Amino acid sequence: MRIQFSRLLAFATLVAMGAHLSAQQAVAAPQVAERQAAPAPAEATPQDTEVWEPVPKVVTPANNTAPPSDAIVLFDGKNLDEWMSAQDKAPAKWFVVSGVLTVNKDVGNIETKRTFRNYQLHIEWKIPENITGSGQARGNSGVFLASTGPGDAGYELQILDSYNNKTYVNGQAGSIYKQGIPLVNPSRKPGEWQTYDVVWTAPIFNAEGSLKTPAYVTVFFNGVLVQNHFELKGETRYIGQPFYKKYDTAPIKLQAHGDHSEPISFRNIWVRELN
Repeated sequence: MRIQFSRLLAFATLVAMGAHLSAQQAVAAPQVAERQAAPAPAEATPQDTEVWEPVPKVVTPANNTAPPSDAIVLFDGKNLDEWMSAQDKAPAKWFVVSGVLTVNKDVGNIETKRTFRNYQLHIEWKIPENITGSGQARGNSGVFLASTGPGDAGYELQILDSYNNKTYVNGQAGSIYKQGIPLVNPSRKPGEWQTYDVVWTAPIFNAEGSLKTPAYVTVFFNGVLVQNHFELKGETRYIGQPFYKKYDTAPIKLQAHGDHSEPISFRNIWVRELN
């Protein structure tokens, strides 16, 4: 009797397990059918990765040294209508003669009346052929890509006679002053016109004034890359370490350096806003 009961118990267990497995298979069957019924992914086509809008604005490129059609001309050889004194905001009093703008060291720096954030800048400059002095006292000037106050406050791209003129390398022509050493030195000799083509990405600040993203700059010097998306550590400083202070937009400033060498000249200055 005991044996017969054990056989009945084993048989009942097998029946129960079989029912459980049948239920699992019944549930799984529709899932398998679903997977089998799913459509195959469409074959990739070239059109999948084509973007047609927004269409870039048409800009007429420059011929020789002429600015492109969407540029803001800051100096075309005629007048200083786009500039003012960086000290007291009075009309700029540098010298304009025969289409050339020459530094007037007696009156100090000048800056644009307009303010900018991100932009492309073209500027041509010349060290006089009769330049004297040495080191930092030989054709010293600068382009402040964002002027954040009077004097030399801001972010300076250095101008200097760096043709056979030894100085500290983070202060030669093409340097981001005291921060970014130029990748190479493509300086022309005094008396020849030189060019900077700059892409400036302004720093972004949080509402309370802390830095959100730093400033970046790319510089071509006489057509040669000397600063490649260089990250600035803050405003450029003659003494001390760089730091950031909050600003929104800022003018572009040209420096009237206090060295005793002959003043340098500028021509053909234009900017394209990239905001």
